[in-house]
Amino acid sequence: MAIGKAIKRSLVWLLAIGFTLFVGYEVYLLGSVYWLRSHNPPSTAFINAERQRLTELRPPVRIRQTWVPYAAISVHAKRAVIAAEDSGFVDHEGFDWKALEKAARDNLEKGKIRRGGSTISMQLAKNLFLSADRTLLRKGQEFLITGMLETVLDKRRILEIYLNVAEWGVGVFGIEAAAQHYFATSASALSQEQAAWLASILPAPRRYDRNRGSTFIQSKAQTIMARMPLVRVP
Repeated sequence: MAIGKAIKRSLVWLLAIGFTLFVGYEVYLLGSVYWLRSHNPPSTAFINAERQRLTELRPPVRIRQTWVPYAAISVHAKRAVIAAEDSGFVDHEGFDWKALEKAARDNLEKGKIRRGGSTISMQLAKNLFLSADRTLLRKGQEFLITGMLETVLDKRRILEIYLNVAEWGVGVFGIEAAAQHYFATSASALSQEQAAWLASILPAPRRYDRNRGSTFIQSKAQTIMARMPLVRVP
């Protein structure tokens, strides 16, 4: 009997410690999101992981990223990325429930997590703080951080950060580095066609960095261009 009580007490303590650590971590993340209201992130979890991978290549590849403020980014780039990644970005509160429902059905059919149904806010949450693992636990944390981002930051700031940290090629991060890398121009000078092309490679930028003449990407860019006038930007 005494042993049983000791085990119960130990379990209660373990649960209490686990809960305290969980709450402490969430408070830390919330503080980090508040910090982003007035500070630009010096790096992200995804960039850090990619930096480690690139240093192990022979020859090693360096990260290229130059932060540019929202006003210095072409409106074409903003429209193109929203049209390609999250057409309801301005109107929803961080989640596209129809896309998530479809992703859930597809994942159940395949027996594993293959689709995420992620919005721009959800992608930013993942890029800033999380690993690339496709697990239910990581997805749950992504939901929590997305809620923090949407509560603390406005849409303009969320889009500004996303455009500056998104991956656009091998070691290429952010819209300024992407504009320079692919078109030898600045983010502010991107044309409608250039912006649509950059948005079209976002799901697999490393692949299309090496295959820029892809007919699939050219066709996708045309589709994005047709959608661009229909989307709202913050």
